[in-house]
Amino acid sequence: MTPRYAQRMAKVQPSAIGELLALGADPSIISFGGGYPDATLFPAAQLDAVFHEIIQKPGGASMQYAPSNGLPHLRDQIARLMTADDMPCTADDVLILQGSQQGLDFAARMLIDPGDVIITEDPTFLGALIAFEPSQPRYAVVPVDAEGMQTERLEAILSANPRAKMIYTVPDFQNPTGVTLSLARRKQLIALANRYDLVVLEDTPYRHIRFTGQNLPTLKSLDTEGRVIHLCSFSKVLVPGLRIGWAVASPDLLARMGLLKVAADTQTSTLNMAAASLFLDRYDLTAHIATLRAAYMAKKETMLDAIRQHFPQDITATDPEGGLFTWLTFAEGFDATDFMRHVALPQARVAYVPGATFFPLTPRANHARLNFSSPSIDAIRTGIAALGKALHANH
Repeated sequence: MTPRYAQRMAKVQPSAIGELLALGADPSIISFGGGYPDATLFPAAQLDAVFHEIIQKPGGASMQYAPSNGLPHLRDQIARLMTADDMPCTADDVLILQGSQQGLDFAARMLIDPGDVIITEDPTFLGALIAFEPSQPRYAVVPVDAEGMQTERLEAILSANPRAKMIYTVPDFQNPTGVTLSLARRKQLIALANRYDLVVLEDTPYRHIRFTGQNLPTLKSLDTEGRVIHLCSFSKVLVPGLRIGWAVASPDLLARMGLLKVAADTQTSTLNMAAASLFLDRYDLTAHIATLRAAYMAKKETMLDAIRQHFPQDITATDPEGGLFTWLTFAEGFDATDFMRHVALPQARVAYVPGATFFPLTPRANHARLNFSSPSIDAIRTGIAALGKALHANH
C-alpha cells in the first residue's frame, strides 16, 4: 500500500531534538533536558488514598463516562481558582482538557486556515509549534528581552501581516527563556489585539510557581472583549500524569473548542478528573505549591551559582522569578546542538535542550534551555561543573 497522506502531514515531522533527548535518557546522563517537575515531590500518598476511595465508591461513577466538557464539580473548583486569580468565571466558562497541550491544538484547529499567520514570541515553546503545525500556519515573530515579548515592535508586525489571526504567548516564566511579560507590555498586547481583532492564546502552566516578585495580572483578567483563551494545567503543580488542563474563554470560543474536544477524545479520563477533584476537596493545593516554590527556587539558585562558578564568563543565563527553566546564550558562532552531540553527551555526560528548535523562523544555534526543577541539587552541581569543564576545554 502507498498511503496518500494529507498535505498537512508534510509539516508534521519528528522533533529535531528527539534523537538527542533519547540519548539523554541514559541513566548515566545528568539531564537538564525535560520540562519535568520533581517526581520526589509528587503527593503520592494523598493520590493513592484518593484513587482508592473513588474506585471503591458504590455505583462506579468515577469509572463511567462523563460530560465532554468535564466533571461539573471539578469545573466549579477550577472556576474558583481562576476567580481567586482575578479571572471571575463559573463552571460554564471552563473546559477540561487533556493537559493544556490539547488547548494549543484546539485553538489552532479552530482558528487557523493554511497560510494564516500565528504571531509568537521568538523564541517560543516548542510544544506549541508542534501543536500548530498540522494547521499549516505561517509565523510572524516578536523578539523577547528581559521583560518578555517586545510589544513595542508588535504593531508593525501586525500591520505587515493582515492574515494574522492569533497571538500566542507564555507570559509567566516563559518556556524556554524563563522571562516574564511586564505589566506595561501586557496592557499593550491586549490593546493591539483589540485594535487588530486577534485572538490571544495565553499559556500559563508555570504561573503559580513564582519564587520572587509580585504576581502580575493575567492577560485574561485584562481582556475586555472576550478575545483571550486562557490555558492552565495541574501538570506542574500537582502531577503531569493526570493529564488535566483547562481552558477559560468566552462562551463562543469555548463552545467551539468543546466541539473539537468531542471529536478528539469524547472526554478527559473520568477517573483522573474525579481524583483531581477529590484531591482539591481533601488537601491543601496552595500548601503543596508553596513546597514546590521553595524547592525549585533552591534548585534555580544552585544552578545559577554553579553556572557563575564553572562556565566561561561570556555565557549568560537568565534569572527567572519562577518556573522551571533558565536560558543560556553562548557566543555568536557557537553551535549548542553540535556541542551537545559531540561533547556534552559523550564526554561530560550531560544533556540539555539545544535552543535552535525554539525559533519558529530563523534558528539560532547559540542558545540552550536548562531545566532545574527535575534533577537533584547534587546532580545540578555535578552536571553544571562537568558541563563547565567541557565548555572551557572547547572555548
